[in-house]
Amino acid sequence: MNVKPIGIIHSPFTQAAGTPINVRVAKGVRGRVEVFTKYAGGLKDLKGFDRVWLIFHFDRARRPRLVVTPFLDTVKRGVFATRAPSRPNRIGISCVGLLRIRKNILYVSDLDILDGTPLLDIKPYTPSDCFEGVRFGWMDNVPDRRMVADGRFASQKRRKGIR
Repeated sequence: MNVKPIGIIHSPFTQAAGTPINVRVAKGVRGRVEVFTKYAGGLKDLKGFDRVWLIFHFDRARRPRLVVTPFLDTVKRGVFATRAPSRPNRIGISCVGLLRIRKNILYVSDLDILDGTPLLDIKPYTPSDCFEGVRFGWMDNVPDRRMVADGRFASQKRRKGIR
């Protein structure tokens, strides 16, 4: 498998600690998504969508772990039952607001991603992405609280400022 970044995500968050853990917590946080010029043609017809999925690489996550204690809990959970960044393939998704597009730059809101994160893909959010009355496993029992990340999933090198 050969996956290459198509751009870079720019946000106000430079370290995991203090970064919102999801887009609802990041409500109003603005940033930019810079799509590399060679991929800018793929932005055709994206204007008019209110939200887009950003697929990105958790480039600053520590080594993969199959069992983690997620941000929303104190109990160890299987990584595939969480949104923890220390995953085998370190792929993340986030459904951000699309404010406007200028050339190869997307201006976005509700951004919960670290600055400088490699962008892998963009997909439009559509009505079929929403399902009513679904269960959320162990998260059904977690109180709805606004939370930000701590450093538990940051790689040691990145935490010390080494890129």
